[in-house]
Amino acid sequence: MTSAAKIAGVACLTGLMLAAIAGMAAQQPTPRSTAEAPSRSTPAVARDQLTRCRTLTMPDAGCEAAWEAERRRFFRDEKR
Repeated sequence: MTSAAKIAGVACLTGLMLAAIAGMAAQQPTPRSTAEAPSRSTPAVARDQLTRCRTLTMPDAGCEAAWEAERRRFFRDEKR
């Protein structure tokens, strides 16, 4: 095999790999939900409150109470 044939073979393989990488990069990823759906035992009002609280950046007494209630529900610790 001549050196020109080897160079051509490597160039072809490189081109195929680049085409494969470009094809994978062009595929659109499937959208995923950023938050898991709350369990069905959580009341709709509590779910709405927690959804609102996720976007807040400042402390909010209502949100702190909602998160504490969610923690108690999740860990099933009703003594607190």
